[in-house]
Amino acid sequence: MKKKIVVLGSLNTDFVADVSRLPVEGESMLANGFGIVPGGKGANQACTLSKLGVDVTMLGAIGKDGNGQMMKDNLEKSGVDCSHLLESDVPTGIAMITVFPNGNNSIVVAQGANMEVDCAYIDKNLKLLADCDALVLQLEIPLETVAYAAKKAKELGKLVILDPAPAPAPETLPKGLFETVDLVKPNETELAILTGMPGAAKNPAPAAARLKEMGAKEVLVTLGGEGSYLSLADGTEYRVAPKQVPVVDTTAAGDAFTASVAIQLAEGKPLTEAAEFANKVSSIVVTRKGAQSSIPTMEEVLSYHFDD
Repeated sequence: MKKKIVVLGSLNTDFVADVSRLPVEGESMLANGFGIVPGGKGANQACTLSKLGVDVTMLGAIGKDGNGQMMKDNLEKSGVDCSHLLESDVPTGIAMITVFPNGNNSIVVAQGANMEVDCAYIDKNLKLLADCDALVLQLEIPLETVAYAAKKAKELGKLVILDPAPAPAPETLPKGLFETVDLVKPNETELAILTGMPGAAKNPAPAAARLKEMGAKEVLVTLGGEGSYLSLADGTEYRVAPKQVPVVDTTAAGDAFTASVAIQLAEGKPLTEAAEFANKVSSIVVTRKGAQSSIPTMEEVLSYHFDD
């Protein structure tokens, strides 16, 4: 039987520009390419889950505009249940993404309708949480809503996974948030922000330990081209080596990784095995252009040949 996973999070329209570098203050420059595509951390994760064979429901908000309709249409085309989305008079969220020649990116998000997702909306959809196997969260919707949903899901005995992106300053985190989730999965930059430890990218272990002091049970840190680092509940540390692939665009890599881990954990796999699987999925994603369009199916993952 398919696992049921609920994703609560953002739906954004991505405005993507290919650039050689960022302009300096006061400078105008020409992009090498441009596209408008469906995105948002929540939507990307829901799309990944569906493509990998999970029964997934998306909770979040879109505007009553063309961007919102595009978001909904694309997710439904991918097999995501969007029947519970909130449609707001506030415009759909947007993300302005610059992609550099090495495939890395920088992103600025205008949250728009995403900020309309409140605790009352969670209460209206509690049956979905009661019926699911896992809840996946990010931080592109109001923090208090994330904390409330995590608390409710945990009270229902559900697996809860938090992708703490974009990372807020630690003093703005809702009290007890990490204690209500089973896994916190930041990247190296987010880990540094959450803990106030700028050396986290080179040495994630102390910062991961700090997250545990803040209430996290298990921590999985993605390190870009350096693979990932795990700090398990029993204190064991584990490293996942990166796959050697040609990098085209990293925009959806982190979201695909999070969703892939969620699938494996929902199926009862250990976190180490889940991280290895997610590493394969995200490694395929970075070889392709775009966000949701870059996400592979389970068949593609199983048949993909890596050189290493």
